Amino acid sequence: MSSSPLSKKRRISGSEPPTGSNRAPVPPSVSPSATPTNGMAKNGGEAEIDEGLYSRQLYVLGHEAMKRMQTSNVLVSGLRGLGVEVAKNLVLGGVKSVTLHDPHPAAWPDLASQFYLREEDVGQNRAEATLPRLAELNSYVAVSSSQEPLSQELLAAFQVVVLTNSALEEQLWVGDFCHSHGIKLVVADTRGLFGQLFCDFDDMVVTDTNGEQPLSAMVSMVTKGCPGEVTCLDEARHGFETGDFVTFTEVEGMEQLNSCGPVEIPGVLGPYTFSIGDTSDFGDYVRGGIVTQVKMPKHIRFKRLRESLVEPELMVTDFAKAERPPMLHWGWQGLHRFMAQRGHAPRPRHQGDAAEMVALTRDLAPGVELDEKLLQELAFQATGDLAPVNAFIGGLAAQEVMKAVSGKFTPITQWLYFDALECLPEENKETVLTEEQCRPRNSRYDGQIAVFGADLQAKLGAQKYFVVGAGAIGCELLKNFAMMGLGCGPEGSITVTDMDTIEKSNLNRQFLFRPWDVTKLKSERAAAAVRAMNPSLRITSRPERVGPETERVYDDDFFEALDGVANALDNVDAREHPLGALGAMGGVIGGFIGGPHCVSPPQKTNSGTLFWSGPKRCPHPLVFDPDNPLHLDYVMAAANLFAQSYGLGGSRDRAAVAELLRHVRVPPFAPKAGVRIHVDQELQSAAAMDDGRLEELKAALPSPEELRGFRMYPIDFEKDDDTNFHMDFIVAASNLRAENYDIPPADRHKSKLIAGKIIPAIATTTAAVVGLGCLELLKLVQGHRRLGSYKNGFLNLALPFLGFSEPIACPRNKYYEVEWTLWDRFEVQGLQPDGQEMTLRQFLAYFKREHRLEITMLSQGVSMLYSFFMPPAKLRERHDQPMTEIVARVSKKKLGRHVKALVFELCCNDDSDADIEVPYVRYSIR
Repeated sequence: MSSSPLSKKRRISGSEPPTGSNRAPVPPSVSPSATPTNGMAKNGGEAEIDEGLYSRQLYVLGHEAMKRMQTSNVLVSGLRGLGVEVAKNLVLGGVKSVTLHDPHPAAWPDLASQFYLREEDVGQNRAEATLPRLAELNSYVAVSSSQEPLSQELLAAFQVVVLTNSALEEQLWVGDFCHSHGIKLVVADTRGLFGQLFCDFDDMVVTDTNGEQPLSAMVSMVTKGCPGEVTCLDEARHGFETGDFVTFTEVEGMEQLNSCGPVEIPGVLGPYTFSIGDTSDFGDYVRGGIVTQVKMPKHIRFKRLRESLVEPELMVTDFAKAERPPMLHWGWQGLHRFMAQRGHAPRPRHQGDAAEMVALTRDLAPGVELDEKLLQELAFQATGDLAPVNAFIGGLAAQEVMKAVSGKFTPITQWLYFDALECLPEENKETVLTEEQCRPRNSRYDGQIAVFGADLQAKLGAQKYFVVGAGAIGCELLKNFAMMGLGCGPEGSITVTDMDTIEKSNLNRQFLFRPWDVTKLKSERAAAAVRAMNPSLRITSRPERVGPETERVYDDDFFEALDGVANALDNVDAREHPLGALGAMGGVIGGFIGGPHCVSPPQKTNSGTLFWSGPKRCPHPLVFDPDNPLHLDYVMAAANLFAQSYGLGGSRDRAAVAELLRHVRVPPFAPKAGVRIHVDQELQSAAAMDDGRLEELKAALPSPEELRGFRMYPIDFEKDDDTNFHMDFIVAASNLRAENYDIPPADRHKSKLIAGKIIPAIATTTAAVVGLGCLELLKLVQGHRRLGSYKNGFLNLALPFLGFSEPIACPRNKYYEVEWTLWDRFEVQGLQPDGQEMTLRQFLAYFKREHRLEITMLSQGVSMLYSFFMPPAKLRERHDQPMTEIVARVSKKKLGRHVKALVFELCCNDDSDADIEVPYVRYSIR
């Protein structure tokens, strides 16, 4: 097996995409040698999987799903805010082609959420104006446009058709045609805080329903019988479910299990046991075995839109609103009937239009008890166009398209309805949201004003927000902020910071960047991109990270001027992937040349039992072969890394190195006999420790005087540079170790995932999550006080699962009759009326006098400033010192002029000498 570096691109063939009336100007095909300097091929070329670009998405979808996507042509009809969200995600995702269809000109209200339309585009065709900006996102995807009316001839060229903001009559005939011709259909619509999604994928085969890695367990026993029972080692639960299919390998004795195909589990008997089929005629089980889950294809049959409209299958997203999807299903039909009869949507907060739409819905659903308040709100918001809702529904819709063409993940069956009415004012909604407040103003924010009114729009413009991080989440946040008008008023501002520069792999999800931005600062390029989307956005970019070393930049004045902070950083620490076997490089060298990790079976433990049993797999030594590509990979990578650390040039001439290695004699490995292995970790460590040998090695080291002028160079691991030998070494070393233990090797792509601790990511999920986050921001700006108005969101688009819950209230504490939470604090003014700062003695007396609290310990950060058990001399010295002087002396850090306040933590006793919890102290010094 060779582990030479895998090609960065995997080629597949495919036909040319359909063409519309316009198309991004591209050559007909591009060969690998003609790839431009930005590292990306041009539109319309031969489909490729560029692992450098798609790496994070490949870890979500896999190569096979990506190959199927790259042969798929998609039509997106309707290029308002929702349509451009869907198209953006599909172009980033890497389908073969996206055709933008829209016969209508751009209008001012479109600018509320259509981020690829500019003010100068008003009056131009929406699809044509959007085309060049979408085409820049991914030059592997052919993007074209069409203004012709939808027809059967136009639809027939596509594998998937997406209709957004379309009339029901159009949806029905398109649905009939697509269903009868095997074309997948997605229908999506948003109306203010409401969203609708429908999928018809005809007869679909899902190859992977959840995207999870197949489960695997070690076998400890298999019984003969009908059915046979399998027992797994009790180190971990097997995790299988009834109906799962599994295969067996490495079973000794009952070898028939190793050769049979996937076996269904008719019943799970317990966390460590399950039954299989008839094993009566099999041999007797001896030992060993691995049982592995097999993902079986799942067939799903969809109803056409016309049938599903009458007999809907509804997905519930919020179980606190479980009764709403059926109501909204009727309400949307009533809305379509109103628009068909009137020629326009119900006007914002227009009581007459709303009453008429409710009446039409009632006619459509005789005998159904309708929630007329809900339907009235749908009518009020029918002209609403909110960027966050479009981001959420658009992310879901694009993911459904990817499922349709790839067969990866379970699709939505078949209707999804969404609302976020908790974003509306908590109090006096009828007086705050009037027809006058919500009327159109020929403004780019009319779609948002229709929902929330002009007063909130002005308040949004005056907000001052700090965005920390300009990666995938940050790009989506900034786009939404620009569309919402956050920080776009004369008193508002947005500050974005990110210390990172743009890499090629970022371009697949961080849609504000282009290939020519690679190596530039993320914060600068992101700010420039969103400023182009909305020239009124008052945005400033900074390159400094937020931390103790930059507290002079992001000081108290900076934070006190803000209305809010948006954290757009990945929580890497919480989602780290363990390096596993790939991290055990110290043992690889030993295993490769016959080192201490290879011992001859059968070895026994100090208790006399066989060591290589159960989950412990016995390794075997490898015989070095310079003609084995994997062996040569290892030597080339290791030698070059050693050369780098010593400041030497190294060599990339594989043939020359191979010739040298043919003259190297590697002594044969001879395992020690009669060795007993200590199972106890401490005994094992003690046995391995040879103090005498350590002293010999220490004495053999040269003295510092002998090494004068000598220097070694540390090497920082960089996973994305394929010329630095870092991943070459890890791939070769880990696969050699795998061969020692008869473990299947891992390719370079999977090795990079583990060694680089890469977080799998896809643009659709990012867009949906940020959309939900921006809905929460609208509540904050309005000053919502009820905990139930806010939502925690949980998404797994693969299952699919969407769940919302009310946040948990923070714990309430109490001292005396004072209730407090983690949001409360003591405010103490350090400067006295006479201009002198409070001393420690005065500080302690203040709390005794004002709060009846006796401070027993006082700290600032990791510095203990005062405690009742301090030596008396130290207490006398500190009692009359100002608080800031004590902090500076104990922490050995001078307080800068930028520091306006200090945070103190207290331990206190009450009047009865009982220890009680109290809030922290904000001690103001300026």
